[in-house]
Amino acid sequence: MASLTLPRPQGRFSDFPLAVKSILGFWFFYFVTVMLRAVVIGHGINEMLLRRSAGILVGVALTFLVYLALRTFANRASLTRMITVAAVASVPAALLYSAFNFNAFFLYEPLVQRSRQATVVIGQGGQQEMRRVILPGGQAMQVNARELLLREAPRTIADGAVTWYFFFGAWASFYVAMSAGNQLREAERRASVFERAAQAAQLRALRYQVNPHFLFNTLNSLSSLIMTKREEEAEKMILSLSNFFRSTLTLDPAADVTLAEEIRFQMLYLDIEKARFPNRLRVEIEVPPPLRNVRIPALLLQPLIENAIKYGVARARNVITLRILAREHEGRVKLIVENDGALPDLTEIEHGTGVGLANVRDRLNARFGAAAQCSFGPLEGGGFQVVMTMPVIRDD
Repeated sequence: MASLTLPRPQGRFSDFPLAVKSILGFWFFYFVTVMLRAVVIGHGINEMLLRRSAGILVGVALTFLVYLALRTFANRASLTRMITVAAVASVPAALLYSAFNFNAFFLYEPLVQRSRQATVVIGQGGQQEMRRVILPGGQAMQVNARELLLREAPRTIADGAVTWYFFFGAWASFYVAMSAGNQLREAERRASVFERAAQAAQLRALRYQVNPHFLFNTLNSLSSLIMTKREEEAEKMILSLSNFFRSTLTLDPAADVTLAEEIRFQMLYLDIEKARFPNRLRVEIEVPPPLRNVRIPALLLQPLIENAIKYGVARARNVITLRILAREHEGRVKLIVENDGALPDLTEIEHGTGVGLANVRDRLNARFGAAAQCSFGPLEGGGFQVVMTMPVIRDD
């Protein structure tokens, strides 16, 4: 299992590239739309291009100010607060942009402006000149174009601000939605990393249960050999114990190993048990070559083999056959540990040592979740069997 690296906390402006792309995208779309409209209605393209380009730059700058407001007052905040800040920040942005448009286009482009009383033609640049105004009743009067322009400025800017508010609001809504989505994905990613970290810690804790339990049993057996003056067998067990720990203690407790490696570890352990029961233990292993590179949690078979020895071989007077089998079916690997000894007390197996079957089931659940199962029970012809089923994960 690969080592886990927790994600670093995101900075205040970590989504700056998203803001840049979305702002430029929005204003580019607006620019293309305006230019297409100019072509359709026959406005001068060169003159329109210059004025609109300046407007686009101002609009981009104001939108960035809205972004800064969101990052300053609603960074990593709730969705409600982000929406509130976006709605409030869009108001001054819309007013400023509407004011810019009023000054830019009223000063440099003749246009028809509707007043409260009549239609007034305002000349180029809003210069100081008198214009003839036709009132609704048909009466004519002379007004100063500049004065009329200034008098109508607040209403015109306010009318334009309403339109631009929805533009800035549309960008803010898009940004808030994308930002909230990114935060959700980041939270899910962090939760996944923490879950895997917790899972690895759980696997380590379960694995650490195995070695002390195994060592306790082995030292008991070694003590029995020494007390019965079986020095040669005791020496052989010490050598086997040394080889076993040399091979297994360097393993990462949360690591997976190939099935071939797991069998090799268990054969080192079984060499120790054969020294204890030279005339009562026979081992048969059937692992098809295609399954030798399947990965399983390290020392997963250890508690099952220990149980088979303790409750089968140790209590028997005849030869007991311990079998380790591997089968593949529909993308899943099935590992079987069985012996043909007397049927043990199931309650004693499960709860007698605190390791055994409970350890195996917990490790399978921590590693594979619901994708793995562990079942056990007596064999028809006598003996006991444990069957573990898990996904096939091969060593590439």
